Amino acid sequence: MSDPIASDPTAPWLIVGLGNPGPEYAANRHNVGFMVADLLAERMGGRFKSHKARAQVVEGRVGPPGPGNRRVVLAKPMSFMNLSGGPVTALRDFYKVGTANIVAVHDELDIDYGALRLKLGGGDNGHNGLKSMTKSLGPDYHRVRFGIGRPPGRMQVADFVLRDFSSAERKELGYLVDRAADAVEALVIEGLERAQSAYNS
Repeated sequence: MSDPIASDPTAPWLIVGLGNPGPEYAANRHNVGFMVADLLAERMGGRFKSHKARAQVVEGRVGPPGPGNRRVVLAKPMSFMNLSGGPVTALRDFYKVGTANIVAVHDELDIDYGALRLKLGGGDNGHNGLKSMTKSLGPDYHRVRFGIGRPPGRMQVADFVLRDFSSAERKELGYLVDRAADAVEALVIEGLERAQSAYNS
């Protein structure tokens, strides 16, 4: 099956880091999508600016100079996680992005800490950000899933995802966020299958 990349190489990609706005959430496990988006913006040499779609955005390119690079819009919805679909839909319409050119970067409970899985489509697995996006867009967008593991003991999922990464996890977090940003770039530049074979674990 060929990768569902728009045949028009000038069509932009919309890369959405999922998280909750506000400093009290910034280091939470649930905000790893924002962390990856921040790093991608840094690599692009851009700064997030407010957009009327209730999101922070950076426009730029990823990839080597020339025909191999891609136009991208990086976005961090400024709604809360469970309302992410509204801003993403507004950005899709504003930038005229096909659904197959949308990438959600998000935390994933059912994957070990730090492991990555890239996929196209699928369910939301109880993730409120994906649930909201799927309700607005349908399921046929890409996902870069960043494993955070399951909560220990009897801790509730909601408490676990809204806590900061542990001190042991933080030792590796910078490297893992860097790798996730690499995976997003590979997905956009090289297509899903190549990115999966390089980064899925």
